[in-house]
Amino acid sequence: MPSRGRTRRAVYGASAARTRLHRSGALDLEAFAVAHISGYLAEPDTILWLDLCRPDEAQVQAMSEEFGLHELAVEDATQERQCPKLDRYASHLFISAYGIGFDDAAATLRSSEIAVFVLGRALITVRKDEGLDVEQVVARRDASPDLAFARVAFLLHGLLDVVVDGHFAAVQQLDDAIEALEDLQVEEGRREAEAVRRRTFELRESLVLLRRAVLTMREVVNALVRRDLHVVDETMAPYYQDVYDHVLRSTEWTESLRDLVTSILETNITIRTSRSRATG
Repeated sequence: MPSRGRTRRAVYGASAARTRLHRSGALDLEAFAVAHISGYLAEPDTILWLDLCRPDEAQVQAMSEEFGLHELAVEDATQERQCPKLDRYASHLFISAYGIGFDDAAATLRSSEIAVFVLGRALITVRKDEGLDVEQVVARRDASPDLAFARVAFLLHGLLDVVVDGHFAAVQQLDDAIEALEDLQVEEGRREAEAVRRRTFELRESLVLLRRAVLTMREVVNALVRRDLHVVDETMAPYYQDVYDHVLRSTEWTESLRDLVTSILETNITIRTSRSRATG
């Protein structure tokens, strides 16, 4: 078993595997082999975070065996394009979620799928790609050592906070894109009208996808704060409520933008119809 007392970094297997061990609320060890996890968790007052990005079959098998994960949850974690959700199993929770980014030039969303296993003393994240910046999660955890005693709930909060902040940023970028679209609609000419129509359809499609991600995240966070899940205690409850408030704001903002895009599209159709009649 690797020696403790200093932080180390490494990459194991065909893809990156990050391991972090917290003892008594402080980071005690980093970048040890997955095979050593059971030994560390047998020691008192230890909490573990295992992050796998594009795991190969051997890594998935090792993860499943080390933690005794349900086969259906493991299957969901490794298959592409899962629906965002929260499932409850006997020994752990399983969360499927999406980090979201917005490409303004293409007016399209970039989604990054992540699977999360929540155990009593461990958090496991499985990423399908590198779209979600886990360094932000690490930074938020390390910036608040006073809350580390909240254990797995604190690690999970840092992850959800990054995901939800990404949703909110995407909504804001979409709002800016729609505002620019309104300015374009004021311009005269068929070229501008066609550009508005094309851009409107692109933005509307992005809003549909974003709304789906935001709405499901609202349900996930709402379920986590339920007392019967025993994940969030009184200490962490205000922090999860803050995440939930951000989800609600993103939801309401997305709904208003959908209405605005619909209005722009209807106005564009009216303008095109009027011009066709005038030249007919």
